Amino acid sequence: MSLKSILAKPFAKQVYKTIQKWAQKPIETQAQVFKTLILEGAGTQFGKDHDFKNIQTHTDFVKRVPIRDYEDLKPYIERVVAGEDNILWKGKPLYFAKTSGTTSGAKYIPITKESMPHHIEAARNAILMYIHETGNSKFVNGKMIFLQGSPLLKEQNGIQLGRLSGIVAHYVPKYLQKNRLPSWETNCIEDWETKVDAIVEETLPEDMTIISGIPSWVQMYFEKLQQKTGKKVGDVFKNFNLFIFGGVNYEPYRAKFENLIGRKVDSIELYPASEGFFAFQDTQNEKGMLLQLNSGIFYEFIVADEFFSENPKRMILEAVEVGINYVMIISTNAGLWAYNIGDTVQFTSIKPYRVIVSGRIKHFISAFGEHVIGKEVEQAMQEAVFGTEIQISEFTVAPQISPKEGLPYHEWFIEFENEPENLSAFATKIDASLQKQNIYYFDLIQGKVLQPLKITKVKKGGFQAYMKSVGKLGGQNKLPRLANDRKIVEGLTQTN
Repeated sequence: MSLKSILAKPFAKQVYKTIQKWAQKPIETQAQVFKTLILEGAGTQFGKDHDFKNIQTHTDFVKRVPIRDYEDLKPYIERVVAGEDNILWKGKPLYFAKTSGTTSGAKYIPITKESMPHHIEAARNAILMYIHETGNSKFVNGKMIFLQGSPLLKEQNGIQLGRLSGIVAHYVPKYLQKNRLPSWETNCIEDWETKVDAIVEETLPEDMTIISGIPSWVQMYFEKLQQKTGKKVGDVFKNFNLFIFGGVNYEPYRAKFENLIGRKVDSIELYPASEGFFAFQDTQNEKGMLLQLNSGIFYEFIVADEFFSENPKRMILEAVEVGINYVMIISTNAGLWAYNIGDTVQFTSIKPYRVIVSGRIKHFISAFGEHVIGKEVEQAMQEAVFGTEIQISEFTVAPQISPKEGLPYHEWFIEFENEPENLSAFATKIDASLQKQNIYYFDLIQGKVLQPLKITKVKKGGFQAYMKSVGKLGGQNKLPRLANDRKIVEGLTQTN
């Protein structure tokens, strides 16, 4: 066992104790974060515009600071982009994380010197909590790969601009730099397919122990490895035993991954975003990710079913319940105030506070009032493939409101790696699960307003071709699981 592997265990224990201190005092921790944010924000233009000096309680905050999405906050952000100081947070941000918005075009999310360390520490702590729980630290001696965007940054009015994953690449700890792949040169390749080919060539001769990235893009890397070698990934990298992922639910990909790898490996789920690093899986034995309460982020929650009402109730942490679908609202030390990131979450535990990402508030199907969400379609798929040889590469769902004949229905576009023998029976299993989970969908089916779902098969590589056609192949781009219109599936149909 190497020195690095030996030292990792006491370091992991120390970090575990630090996390337990705030995790066991969640309400007090969030109250202190709130107090600090309001105090620091009072001197900014936003703080002056919203009377921060007279905010003492959450009720005061709710009265003065309305919920905003990016479009609503854009006038302030544009002033920061133009080079003005003390607009949303003191001074200027260190970075803008550039993301692609669905309605806003490019979005520029500020990252400050106060917020940046938490992006790094949370990812590090996720691995250390795994070491503390399992005692497994051998993997720190091997090579680690993080499939991410280019680290090349541009400068605009003294602020560095780039993708979040590219920004984070500049903060890899020195003790990991020798272990880290791909090389700087490969990481800077913009074309995703060319980049993955280069990564395959670089990693093949190495002892890979950790592989990390969004599942759909890691799958592409695994498939190229298998095509190149004719072997399972687990045979190519015999010491690979930890997969770290974020961005999408892993469960729909799990069977395919285990087939590609040839065996099961441990996994750690992360919940990072340009707006903040919100949660990570802190144990292999419980469902959900530990909400980061001591990371300069103050959380509010709105019941998702009430979000579009005129005056939805904004709750703080102590009021939430397990199993309810909430829209998560954040205020941060990067200058985002009562900001709607668009995600919905459910708590799996409140001692400690753990969450799962249940979907996007704008990604749902409710063409007839059913309000089917991402978590429901993913669980339905998971239940349908469980215990079978069926493997799914990718899928998305859209409403078919005006079929050529018969009642409307939900249309599931599925790319199979291993198809079911009976597609109709498979569709029936998915539909039954969806009816069980969603009473509104059940009522519409039983009331003959909708007919049961139908499956449209997508040819192999079809989803990748679609993502490439819209300029979103690779990086941090994710395919929405479902939509309330047919824009995605119309584009998918055109490329297949």
